[in-house]
Amino acid sequence: MTAMRRHGLRIAITLLPVLLALAHATGLWRLDAIDRLDHLIYDTRLRATMPGTLDPRIVIVDVDDASLTRQGQWPWSRDKLARLTRELTGRQQAAALGFDVMFVEPDRSAGLDKLRQIARGPLREMPGLAAEIDRLAPALDNDAIFAAAMQGQRVALGYYFTRTEKPGAKGQLPPAPVLQAEAFPPGRGYATAWNGFGASLPVLADAAPAAGFLNTLVMSNGDGVIRAVPLIARYEGDRARPGYYESLGLAVYRLASGTPPVRPVFAPSGPGAAAPPLQSLLVGGLRIPVNEAASMQVPFRGPGGAQGGSFRYVSAGDVLEGQLAPGELKDRIVLVGATAPGLQDLRATPVGAAFPGVEVHANIVSAMLDHRLLAVPDYAPGYEVLSVLAAGLVLALGLSLLPAPRAVVLAVATLAALVGVNAWLYKHHNLVLPLASALAMAALAFAFNMGWGYFVESRARRGLVRLFGTYVPPQLVNEMLVTPGRYSMRAESKHMTVMFCDMRNFTRLSEQMAPAELQAFLNNVFNRLTSVISTHRGTVDKYMGDCVMAFWGAPIDTPDHATLAVRAALDMAEAVRDINKIHRTTGRPEISVGIGINSGVMSVGDMGSAARRSYTVVGDAVNLASRLEGLSVHYGVEIVASGATRELAPGFVWQELDSVLVKGRAQAVAVFTPLGATTEAEAQTPAALQQSAQLQRWAEVLAAYRRQDWAMGRNLLDPLLAADAKKVLYQLYAQRLASMALRPQDPEWDGATRFETK
Repeated sequence: MTAMRRHGLRIAITLLPVLLALAHATGLWRLDAIDRLDHLIYDTRLRATMPGTLDPRIVIVDVDDASLTRQGQWPWSRDKLARLTRELTGRQQAAALGFDVMFVEPDRSAGLDKLRQIARGPLREMPGLAAEIDRLAPALDNDAIFAAAMQGQRVALGYYFTRTEKPGAKGQLPPAPVLQAEAFPPGRGYATAWNGFGASLPVLADAAPAAGFLNTLVMSNGDGVIRAVPLIARYEGDRARPGYYESLGLAVYRLASGTPPVRPVFAPSGPGAAAPPLQSLLVGGLRIPVNEAASMQVPFRGPGGAQGGSFRYVSAGDVLEGQLAPGELKDRIVLVGATAPGLQDLRATPVGAAFPGVEVHANIVSAMLDHRLLAVPDYAPGYEVLSVLAAGLVLALGLSLLPAPRAVVLAVATLAALVGVNAWLYKHHNLVLPLASALAMAALAFAFNMGWGYFVESRARRGLVRLFGTYVPPQLVNEMLVTPGRYSMRAESKHMTVMFCDMRNFTRLSEQMAPAELQAFLNNVFNRLTSVISTHRGTVDKYMGDCVMAFWGAPIDTPDHATLAVRAALDMAEAVRDINKIHRTTGRPEISVGIGINSGVMSVGDMGSAARRSYTVVGDAVNLASRLEGLSVHYGVEIVASGATRELAPGFVWQELDSVLVKGRAQAVAVFTPLGATTEAEAQTPAALQQSAQLQRWAEVLAAYRRQDWAMGRNLLDPLLAADAKKVLYQLYAQRLASMALRPQDPEWDGATRFETK
């Protein structure tokens, strides 16, 4: 919660695109740019998942340029269309035939009307002329010839709906709509409403068993691209029976499938709710998802046209000229349409800017046959709101609280999750769900958040680097940059651990080196020691001649500051031993270090004068560490730590050295030296068990020493001296015990050793 409050403004800035996307998703403020992006995503996804294979069940008889060249300009006479129909339904035995062509006007190409006009005019006195014309009329009535060719065949004609202020009607609609108006509850418009139409002549409409409307741009989404086509439309005029009529694609599918009935399926709604939305159309056993305008998403198979590879194209001229073998199109669904550019039956679709209109219907029929149907579910707005909210909250919190590299990873992962879930639902469940608003929100949220972080919060970070960069190890500065507001140079009291490391024999060594050589040597040693301190998260306070001062626990709170300091001290001693190996090969004198460590409350902050300041620690605990460093040579050890440090660093093997009173302190302090880190497994090894036994005996030596039992102390110490006669600590206590044995016991003896010098 503290981090959230600290980054509250940044989180609020990141949530602005979320609110914008929610306004779009809920319809409060529709943004055209997001709608266009959704269309682009839909089109791209559709093209990427198209089968791209030939559907042999559907054939398109194409009125192409070659057909017009060989058979004459369009429109062709109805007797020619009758020949085409008889060829397809008879000799070719097509399963169903659909005309993506309208026959609104009568065919006058045979001249029958002209002959009758002449017979009633200048030649009305000619005997038998009128009777002869009546006798020839059946052969000259091309509409009747075409109607006769369709009689009893599975043929569907096309027509179109219109909507004008003054309704108009031409031709004749099917005798009954596919769904009566009563099939839908009142109170909602379940399909696009029309009040006029242009349909086939009555003689043709009566002959064809089915007809369907050709309107395809009802759901053009404002950019003229056909993505969805209505399957039913509502007629509200008075020139035909009101109700819901079917599209040409649905009519052809029903013809080929035995004319199954059509029933609407509504989304579930609670009692007393408004009219439920239309969810799908049930055509026999096929459930076709539709949107609020009763439109079906068209799952295009591939690029359009004769070279597109989705459907077989046959030139209408070849059919009329009998160039197809008998039965070559047997049991195929045949759609007659035009691709000749002059006939203006090319449409813009997601898969092509000049897509044959007849192939749109072919794709609809193919999708129904395959049950390959896309659905825009009624819960799509809810999905959009949830995806925007979920992704927005994740980004608002994650981008604000995580460091920049992880924030970038989170943003990429969020975008990938949005796209992945959406693509998975599309691919495996045929669900078309909105994505653009969530993607746009995520991109804007990332841009706003990173911009705020760079231009606002990075100023605080740069200031922090300027303050602490010269004092604190780089890895600690990086941690501090996560929450820069927490740190300042203001002095404060903290429980910390401080270390002093002094180089022994340095004076003798410096006398043997030239200044430049000495400088290089010191730089090398300090680099090694500083690297160890930084590795263990310590802060180098200062270099004082041949001494290094460092501390742990500030500016970053470090609960294990004592443990880190002891580990650093052990590694520093090991680094000096490595340096001595090199010295032995080069003939230089060896060096040694004395390290003093103490833990306690001390003041830390930016201290000094106006001319020179530094980030340092001061206090009694610091002074004690300095005194302990000077005791290391007395006890013959490299590291001397206080009892306070030992209590805070239990993960080491400790040997108590003494109880001391250093200059400037009135109370004795127990001092220890770490012999190394330990684990439960290492504690059971023979060497560890032997060391533990020796330390236990050493504790008994100290106990005897402090109770002034000099003889017992000597007896306990002798085996330790025998095992390690060169150990300065044992030699020191052997001398003390021998000296004390010559004196009488002191009743005020406290066992502490007093040091009057620093």
